[in-house]
This record gives sequence, structure tokens and C-alpha cells, in this order.
Amino acid sequence: MSTASRIPRKAFNALIPKPRSTSLAYPSLSPRSLRPVPLRTVFTQSPSRRAEAAATPGQSKAAPPQKPAVAAKARTLDNLEDQPLTLHEDDPSNVDWTRSFHGLSTEPFSKEAAAVLLAPVDPEDIEIKPDGIIYLPEIKYRRILNKAFGPGGWGLAPRGETIVTDKSVTREYALLAHGRLVSIARGEQDYFTKEGIPTAVEGCKSNAMMRCCKDLGVASELWDPRFIRKFKAQHAKEVFVEHQVSKKRTKITLRKEDRVSYPYVELKK
Repeated sequence: MSTASRIPRKAFNALIPKPRSTSLAYPSLSPRSLRPVPLRTVFTQSPSRRAEAAATPGQSKAAPPQKPAVAAKARTLDNLEDQPLTLHEDDPSNVDWTRSFHGLSTEPFSKEAAAVLLAPVDPEDIEIKPDGIIYLPEIKYRRILNKAFGPGGWGLAPRGETIVTDKSVTREYALLAHGRLVSIARGEQDYFTKEGIPTAVEGCKSNAMMRCCKDLGVASELWDPRFIRKFKAQHAKEVFVEHQVSKKRTKITLRKEDRVSYPYVELKK
């Protein structure tokens, strides 16, 4: 019989050296669990990082560089900027006259056309409004343009939408002659009832044509203050009248050879 078999179990266990206690040991744990355990730090991934990690190596690419804030601001102003013009120099029939300036100031018109456009205004053609404003009837402008460029050699092209307010109509037009842009002007015309809007739209077009003719020199005397004063002194008179409906008395201006017409009646001196 060996020596170990003769020693009681309690005495044998007493001979085994006990391990030293550490700060990490717990009294209820076995000796194997008394070894110090190193601390670990756990990092969690955000949803964006997990999405990047889920991509395969072939799909992972470098993030594209962010565009500057100026480019983003420019995109918001696309609707406010003028679009590039497409000018068909070889074929004027395909020009977009709502936006194009094709042929503007490329060359002067012929001497014959210039002589007609710059001819002095005949005093017999000038009319006077009751408030004293002198003007040339719209049909006179059309006759001058027809004589200078020929019937069908000129026209008016709208440059925008018709704007209708509570009391007036306005629209921009371009005067074209021989396939070239000559002038641009905005016409306007007042109206009093909704039924008069169509007539006001046509009057707006005629008003724009007369304004465009100023660039061609047609009836330019009508905007000359000296000519206006001289014409009124020679061909106009002022008359005191009474309105037959409202009985309101006022002073109007008319040509010397004209007579007072309805709704006014001349007051006797």
C-alpha cells in the first residue's frame, strides 16, 4: 500500500498549497475562474457604417466629391435665366422670333426705303385729342410701312404673353422687316368692360407698332416738343365746352377747321 493511500483525504487536501487571492477573484468561484480577465471595449457600428460594410469589395467605391454650394444655388435659378438662343442664320423662316434678335442692326435699309420712312409728316394727317395730345392715326403708320417695305415685307411678332389687368391690356411685340428684327416695343390699351378685352388686345398691338416705328424714324416729329408747340399754334384751337350728359364744363383742344361734336357742345361767349 502506498503512502498516499494511507493519508486521509482531508489531510491530503491540506498539503496542497492554496492560490493567493486576487482582486478579481470571487469567493464563490472555483480556482480556475480566479485568473484575471482583461477588460474589453465593444464598438457598435452606426447604420451608415453597417451599410458600407455590407457592400462587397467589388461594389465599394470611393465616395464622389461633393459639389460646391454655388452649383446647387445655380440649379435653383435655372428658370430665371435666359436660355441659350438657337439662331438659324441661313433660314430666317425657322427663327424663333419670340426670343431671337436675328438680323438686328446688320445693315441699313435701302435709300429708297429710308426716304419713305424719314419723310416729313404731312400736317393734314395729324390728329389732336381733346386733351391736346397730337398723334398720327394707326392706319397712316401701316401705309408708310407698306410703301417702304412692300405689302408682306414687314410684320409684327409677339414676344410674350398677353397681360390683362383690371383696367388695361399689355403685350410686347417685335417689328420685323425683310426677315430681320427691327425694333421691340410694349403696347398697352385700356378697357372698361370685359366685353372690350378683345378690342383692347388689338389696340395693344397697334400701339406697339406705332412705338416700334419711332426707331425707324416714322413720324418722329410727334415727339419733338418744338414741333408740337409750333403745330398747335398753327393748326389747333382751344374751346370751352359742356358735356351734354354730365353738364360738366371743360376746355378741349381740336383742329381749327373742326367743329365740336357729341357729347360736347360749345359754350357761347
